[in-house]
Amino acid sequence: MATKAKTTKKKKKVIKSVGHGRAYVQATFNNTIVSVTDQNGDVLGWASAGMVGFKGPKKATPYAAQQVVKRVVDQIKDHNVKEVSVFVKGVGGGREGAIRGFNTNGIQVLAIKDVTPLPHNGCRPPKRRRV
Repeated sequence: MATKAKTTKKKKKVIKSVGHGRAYVQATFNNTIVSVTDQNGDVLGWASAGMVGFKGPKKATPYAAQQVVKRVVDQIKDHNVKEVSVFVKGVGGGREGAIRGFNTNGIQVLAIKDVTPLPHNGCRPPKRRRV
């Protein structure tokens, strides 16, 4: 009795050429996450400091942010991204390091925008402590 081996066809990955992209940098006190998208918001590549190999407090350093950007640039090499607009969120140490990382890796930074969320009036404070 001969049984047929089941073969499945993989869908061919389409690599689209994107000249101008958007880079989103989330720089917290504990980590730095960088993702690059096209103009529609479809993610082309992303990386974080933990993914690159940093642990503990070293993840929030500017050097770690530069290494994260280097990893992302290697991922998006196939998409021909030459220039990005950078959107920075957060107050961590990797803010400036990530922007410098794009310049050193050969991607031109066109615009930098800070999109850190700010409370308009914030939460209601806790009631006064009575002793």
